[in-house]
Amino acid sequence: MKVTSLIENTTSKGLPVEHGLSLYIEKDDGQKILFDMGQSALFCRNAEALYLSIADIDVAVVSHGHYDHGGGLRAFLNENSKAKVYIHQEAFLPYYSMRETGLVYIGLDEGLKNNERLAFCKGKTNIGNGMTLFANIQGNCCNPPGNRLLFGPAENVNDSFCHEQSLIIEENETVVLFAGCAHLGIVNILRKAEKVIGKAPTHVFAGMHLMKSGLSAKKEDIFIQSLASELMMYNGTMFYTMHCTGEDQYIKLKSRMGRQIEYLSCGDQAML
Repeated sequence: MKVTSLIENTTSKGLPVEHGLSLYIEKDDGQKILFDMGQSALFCRNAEALYLSIADIDVAVVSHGHYDHGGGLRAFLNENSKAKVYIHQEAFLPYYSMRETGLVYIGLDEGLKNNERLAFCKGKTNIGNGMTLFANIQGNCCNPPGNRLLFGPAENVNDSFCHEQSLIIEENETVVLFAGCAHLGIVNILRKAEKVIGKAPTHVFAGMHLMKSGLSAKKEDIFIQSLASELMMYNGTMFYTMHCTGEDQYIKLKSRMGRQIEYLSCGDQAML
C-alpha cells in the first residue's frame, strides 16, 4: 500500500500548500482511495504534479464536517465521475471556530448535501474490500485541549464531533487507521479501532489536533509526553502525523517516540 500526501500544511517537495489534509491511497490490489480533500481544488493540482489521477479514484472519504477536510468536495465531484463519497450524516450541520476576530463558520458547502454521489454514514460502515468506517468514539484519554475553540451545530455549544469518522483498511498483513484531525482523541480512536477489527493497527495516519492547546508551555509538554506514552504502548504500530498536530508538537512527540513516528508533508509518500 502506498499513501501520498496531496494536501498538508507544509511541504518538503516545493508543492503549494494550505491548512488542510488530503491523502491519496493506493492499495496493492489497484484500488485507489481519497481520504479528505483539503479546503479547495489545490489537491487536484498537486495530484497532477505528482502524476496521480483524481479521476481514477474509486472511493472517497470525508473524515468530518470542517472546511479544511471537505472544502474540496465540489472540486472532487467535478474531477471524478464515478466514486462514491462516504461522509457522516451530521457532517453538513453548521460548525464554527472561535478566532481572534470572533466566531467563524468552518463547515462544508451545504449546497452539496443532496448530491447523489454522497453516501451518508453513521456508526460502523463496511465499504467493501477490507475497508471499514467507524464513528461514535468514547473516552477522555488525551483529548485535544484545542477543541475548546470549536462549536456547532449551535454557535454557543461546543462541538461534540459526532460527525467525525475514521477509516480502517486491511490488506494482507497490513492494517491501517486513517483519522483526519482526531478531535475525539487519537488514543480513544485507536481503542475503538481495536474493538472494530479485533487487533491493533500496524500503521496510523492522523492529525492529532495539538495546535492551539491554550496550555502553558509546561502543561503542554506534560500533555504531549502523556500522549506519547499512550501511543508507545502500541509498540507494533508505526505512526505518521501531519496537519493539525503542529510542527513544534511533532518535534516533542518525535523526541520521545523516535522512529515510531514520522511527519508526512505535502508530496511525501509512505510505502507500507
